[in-house]
Amino acid sequence: MQAYQADRQKLDAADTVVLGISIDSPAANNAFAEKLGVTFPLLSDMNRKVLKQYGILKLYDVEKDEYEWAQRTTFVVDKQGVIQHVEEGTGAVNPNSAIAVCTKLHKK
Repeated sequence: MQAYQADRQKLDAADTVVLGISIDSPAANNAFAEKLGVTFPLLSDMNRKVLKQYGILKLYDVEKDEYEWAQRTTFVVDKQGVIQHVEEGTGAVNPNSAIAVCTKLHKK
């Protein structure tokens, strides 16, 4: 998150909006954003609907439908709502590939 915050100028120049989505409560997200100095919105998906739809919620107990965590993932979605790029795991923390895709999309 801090890397995305640090590269906000590059993202803004590519006409990009940055959002974070978490299973945490809005209050927890606000505290987390403040602690990290993040100024872009951190949205709460406590019911896990969005995370399930994007397939990044990792199942802990299949029989009880209980979830343990959401996989760190970066999606680049174009203005038509089409996913153009996905980065999962530790690579999702580094914004460089997302910035490259956003810049390329902006130049089209």
